[in-house]
Amino acid sequence: MAKNFTKTEMLADTATHYCPGCTHGIIHRLVAEVLEELGVMDRSIAVASVGCSVLSYDYFNCDGIESAHGRAPAVATGVKRMHPDKVVFTYQGDGDLASIGMAETVHVAARNENITIIFVNNAIYGMTGGQMAPTSLPGMVTTTTQDGKISMNESGPIKVSEMLSQIDGPAHISRVSVHDIKHMIKAKNAIKEAFKCQIEGRGFSMVEVLSTCPINWNKTAEESLHWLKDNMIPTFPLGAFKGGAK
Repeated sequence: MAKNFTKTEMLADTATHYCPGCTHGIIHRLVAEVLEELGVMDRSIAVASVGCSVLSYDYFNCDGIESAHGRAPAVATGVKRMHPDKVVFTYQGDGDLASIGMAETVHVAARNENITIIFVNNAIYGMTGGQMAPTSLPGMVTTTTQDGKISMNESGPIKVSEMLSQIDGPAHISRVSVHDIKHMIKAKNAIKEAFKCQIEGRGFSMVEVLSTCPINWNKTAEESLHWLKDNMIPTFPLGAFKGGAK
């Protein structure tokens, strides 16, 4: 019988620690496939954040470093400057990147550091119990907003991709989703373009990936995919904000 699918060698044979229905695993696979297809597996270095993705270095067959909460971009900067021939990327959630790590993110982009950030946005703090995040939607129920997120001026969440796209430095900034096959393919293309920016020395790149959190959203895996499509995408429009795929 012909084999129709072979797992990328960039993914380690590690049992998942993610909750049922979480789309982190899909994003891991897309990143791993891209790095293998670009032929840079042997010179890639992953920098893990604090949050649901705290063990992300266990899933990639490359060197990995754990950073303090929010400091992954700063750590990645140091690694890349010491090893400019390596392909250095961070893997971060919205609670990590858009809150405690916002300053690091903004200044890495402003300096146009030649690194790549994979930014997973599920609009909530996942690992620590489902608290409100900077990316939480208005009215969203979390453990710290049990009657729904209230904004004094009815403003929405922080839109990191739009914000960073106003900075002159970055080479590529895009937002994608993995709620269905069509969008997974688009997400992979964006991730590949982001890594190409680094490999070709064009500078800072970031791909924001809209993701699900069934447990903390209090939904089934299927319901979460529909909720992402119907609620997150209208709030966080998809597309390339800087340097679309070539």
